[in-house]
Amino acid sequence: VYFFFPVFNRKTGEPPLINGWIPYLGKALIFRKDAYKFLLDQQKKFGDIFTVHIAGRYITFIMDPFQYVYVIRNSKQLEFHEFANKMASKTFDYPALSRGKFPELKENLHRIYQYLQGKPLDIISDHMMKNLQDIFEWKCSQATDWETEKMYKFCCSVMFEASFVTLYGRVPAADGHKVISEIRDKFIKFDASFPYLAANIPIELLGATKKVRKELIHHFLLQNMTKWLGGSKVVQARQDIFEKYELLGDYDKAAHHFAFLWASVGNTIPATFWAMYYLLRHPEALAAVRDEIDHLLQSTGQKRGPTYNIHLTREQLDNLVYLESALNESLRMCSSSMNIRISQEDFVLKLEGNQEVFLRKGDWIALYPQILHMDPEVYEDPKEYKFDRYIENGKKKTTFYKAGRKLKYFLMPFGSGISMCPGRFLAMNEMKMFLFILLSHFDVELAENKAVRLDNSRMGLGILLPDVDIAFRYRLRS
Repeated sequence: VYFFFPVFNRKTGEPPLINGWIPYLGKALIFRKDAYKFLLDQQKKFGDIFTVHIAGRYITFIMDPFQYVYVIRNSKQLEFHEFANKMASKTFDYPALSRGKFPELKENLHRIYQYLQGKPLDIISDHMMKNLQDIFEWKCSQATDWETEKMYKFCCSVMFEASFVTLYGRVPAADGHKVISEIRDKFIKFDASFPYLAANIPIELLGATKKVRKELIHHFLLQNMTKWLGGSKVVQARQDIFEKYELLGDYDKAAHHFAFLWASVGNTIPATFWAMYYLLRHPEALAAVRDEIDHLLQSTGQKRGPTYNIHLTREQLDNLVYLESALNESLRMCSSSMNIRISQEDFVLKLEGNQEVFLRKGDWIALYPQILHMDPEVYEDPKEYKFDRYIENGKKKTTFYKAGRKLKYFLMPFGSGISMCPGRFLAMNEMKMFLFILLSHFDVELAENKAVRLDNSRMGLGILLPDVDIAFRYRLRS
């Protein structure tokens, strides 16, 4: 039996509805297969605003980047946090942050993000730089000549350990590296199921995922965390807040800590991989970035090499325009986040050009910045990696145009408005520092010639993973 849903019961002012013929699922399967292509096809047919029925949800997509600002600005009627909290509590297994049970917990946790900005950001970045150098030094001690490794595995190993130690502290055991490696291996298993959990698939259907999640959460129980040395202020502040809520059990607190770890590395690891991969694929980009790094070390009288401690101020990191441009370019190419808002009431969203969209309470609104990132009108040859795309006359380029008009939003790997990633400054610093140390210490090159493509299974959820890993080799620079 085919089920056809007529579209004519739409109210005046509601966008056209794309329904699909399978009850409940709607267009979910085709959307999951390739959201980018699906949305472009619908835009050609229906224009810049349309509603798609996806797995029981009605999602209105706003495709015109000039209209983004009207969605982002309406944070009162178009809410995000409630949706994010529901998804996170289900995915990471802690109780929903209901106001009745945990008054002001959400607001208190949100306040802590001040530790990831300004002066406190400098402190945590300094710790990250030191930890990255320690890990690279440990790697160097094993690399006498060319060492060959798989690139994703390498990025994962270095970034996971450096982030873990920076945020939660050192594991004092003699086999500290080993303990963190075990946590990392479990983390990778859990992370592989993340897209299914985010899609609301019950964890019971996902093999060993439930067991792995439980084991991961147990690492963050208070009796384990108190043994770790030199953790960050941001994690300490989170611990202090959790202690004020008697209704939060030990397991619940540990689950919150685990969720924070996932938020810290879940997207940073693949983003680091793509930044490194594209640099090694493009020798002229690699040369320009390495040149800039060497020049900074020379001008500040610092020596490169694993036995020397390199110190970078935030200003110095910010002034590495080629490094930042190359990183932004890889983020443009590999990020695929969907910015979601949920309508809190029936209301009319007023857009530019006297356009109005009638929204029902509970409707979802979505921006899909990948469409903007790959728009040939905004970015010439969008499928090509151009490491200096974000540089103009030797300075950062921040003006991009569409149809002759300047865009307010042109690069959105970290979300937008109220849903913007609070750790974005730290994430950018971490990736820059990783590349800085890698390129100042080592000669690096690809060890096999194969194309790595984007794996689309995380479309809409952040940074896409590579579909295969690729071997590279490194040795100490002479």
